Amino acid sequence: MNEWSWLWLGLGGFSLLGLLWAEWQKRRTARALFKSLCSLGFLLFALSLGLDSLFAQLVFAGLLLSAVGDVLLLLASSRAFLGGLVAFLLAHLAYLGAFLQVGAPSLWGLLLVLLAGYFWMRWLWPYMGGWKAPVLAYGVVISLMLWVGLGVPRPEVRLGALLFYLSDLFVARQRFVVQQPLNPLLGLPLYYAAQYLLAGSMR
Repeated sequence: MNEWSWLWLGLGGFSLLGLLWAEWQKRRTARALFKSLCSLGFLLFALSLGLDSLFAQLVFAGLLLSAVGDVLLLLASSRAFLGGLVAFLLAHLAYLGAFLQVGAPSLWGLLLVLLAGYFWMRWLWPYMGGWKAPVLAYGVVISLMLWVGLGVPRPEVRLGALLFYLSDLFVARQRFVVQQPLNPLLGLPLYYAAQYLLAGSMR
């Protein structure tokens, strides 16, 4: 960690507070600004730590694809949502590739992830309509990411992967089940904490 790293962490924390305020007040322009700053923050934070290994390069690829997904999800159309889904799916594949460089996934981890996936898919299935196939594909990939991430001997990766997984449940609830301020107010801190933790694992 250096002074730039702390600066970008500070930018992320300040921007997250602004984003939560914008979500609560339903300020669309402020929401777009602060969300973009949050995502820019984790990219700059990652770059400040260096891209000296294949692990770090793949994590950064995941962060970059996530930032693209963040921008797409700012838009209201179904096409933009699908584009965001694809961007995050590719991000999870990049994270998966990174975690495989340093992790050893366990059978117990697989069983836990399969059990969690069964329950959240059973919960969402009646609400998804024509989105079943893309959401199922995304669910498989993020579950693989979580499984392999839990086997990485770095606490930032294990916690980051878990928080990312949990944050997506709030995204799915907002999109498919019920739109409530609670979804972003809980999901966004989980999501950005996950991204900054994963970026921090590049040290």
